[in-house]
Amino acid sequence: MDATFWALIGLILFFVVIFYVKVPAKINGSLDERAETIRKELEDARKMREEAQALLSEYQRKRHEAESEAEAIIAEANSEAERLTLETSQALEEMIARRTKAAEDKIAQAESQAVAEVRAKAADIAVAAAEEILAAKVKDKVADDILAKSIEQVKERLN
Repeated sequence: MDATFWALIGLILFFVVIFYVKVPAKINGSLDERAETIRKELEDARKMREEAQALLSEYQRKRHEAESEAEAIIAEANSEAERLTLETSQALEEMIARRTKAAEDKIAQAESQAVAEVRAKAADIAVAAAEEILAAKVKDKVADDILAKSIEQVKERLN
């Protein structure tokens, strides 16, 4: 019985005690628990990745919708600006046309008034000249009758 024999016996007893206390089962259980924990963590990570992917796609969709809405708003604003510019231009042209027409009417009225004043002044001058001529050439009642008749004729023709 040498030392090798006792070392072999000690080793066998060590393995028997390890199996009797169920150390391999405990090690396997611990490893199984660790594997299960890792599997659950991997599953949780996969779920979180899927959720993150879903959120990303939702935010991208919302961004595209917002961009489309912004483009629609810009297009509507541009068309509204063009419409307002056109309306303003038309209103300005109408106002200019009205003012031009009013100015032309005032000019025509002033012109006709000036013509009437010139005719009246010419009639007054003609009457005065006729009166002087007749007064110098014709006397008495005949002169008065001719003068009155001439004045009436001049007034009728000028007006």
